[in-house]
Amino acid sequence: MSIIDGVGPASVGRLPNRGRGEGAARFTVGPAAEPARAAAAEAAAPVVAAGMLSLQEAGAETVQDRLARRHGRALLAALSRLQHQLLGAADPADALAALASLADAMPRSTDAALGAALDEVRLRARVELARHGR
Repeated sequence: MSIIDGVGPASVGRLPNRGRGEGAARFTVGPAAEPARAAAAEAAAPVVAAGMLSLQEAGAETVQDRLARRHGRALLAALSRLQHQLLGAADPADALAALASLADAMPRSTDAALGAALDEVRLRARVELARHGR
């Protein structure tokens, strides 16, 4: 546990000398660096850049998926409003009308997992609508 005594100049502690045997690699900068290691690092740079670009592209969400996700969240919010109105003994007519319009106009997703989740939410909305005679 460290104790802070006040504001003052920082002191630098020493790290333990772990794993530094005679064969341990050392970091060097400048002309003392080994040319073979420098060449290997330069050769790996384009591969790493291409890999990063492909990861970035794989995680990109399509506009269609973004719209479907937004619509699914709105449908979940409408289900939540219906639940609150039913628990509060309020008239659920407005919540049911909003739920019906959202459940009928569900956009399609290009992502299979997202599409399956949205289908389940839509099914739940339709069950609630059927329970209340809509």
